[in-house]
Amino acid sequence: MLDLILPLECGGCGAPSTRWCDTCAAALTVHSDEPHLVTPRIDPGVPVFALGRYAGPRRSAIVAVKEHGRRDLVAPLARALALGIHQLAGWGILDTPFTVVPAPTRAVAARRRGGDPVTRIATHATQQHPEITVIQALRTRLLVRDSVGLTIADRERNLAGRIKITRSVAGDILLVDDIVTTGATAREAIRVLQKTGAKVRALLTLAQA
Repeated sequence: MLDLILPLECGGCGAPSTRWCDTCAAALTVHSDEPHLVTPRIDPGVPVFALGRYAGPRRSAIVAVKEHGRRDLVAPLARALALGIHQLAGWGILDTPFTVVPAPTRAVAARRRGGDPVTRIATHATQQHPEITVIQALRTRLLVRDSVGLTIADRERNLAGRIKITRSVAGDILLVDDIVTTGATAREAIRVLQKTGAKVRALLTLAQA
């Protein structure tokens, strides 16, 4: 009866009567060689790691969380992010304690989405780790456009000087984001963080486009 009134479907593939099916869960499995080191077209100046391609169930889940309010999908995405963070620590790229800083989001987008999904995922991923702190320290300034459809050069101009620090951070930093595309956002975010003396060790994303 509930399915008739409020249809329930998998956020990854649309299968009925489940929020997240076993097949889609398997697609987010973090293997021993993941996350992979990737090379964005714009070098942000630190190692960039991605947990997978922006495709299939991974893409569907990210879009559902960001654009359709599917907060029930925060948990599987957070689990993948948590495992990715664990791998980076195991490889010696990160040493606790450190701070996770979500990539900046436009204020208008955050309001429309009921908050910042990347911050929500990062907080969920690290809630059992007392030596890892999540601080939403970055925000884009006014007049920053949505980057969809912009060229690489346009993305750089769109963000240059338009990411600001909203909370002070210090020590080792892991920047996290949902997707890395050109690397323009990451480079500007890292530049701003480094100006404050923070040490950004890496960028970890759920997906690479």
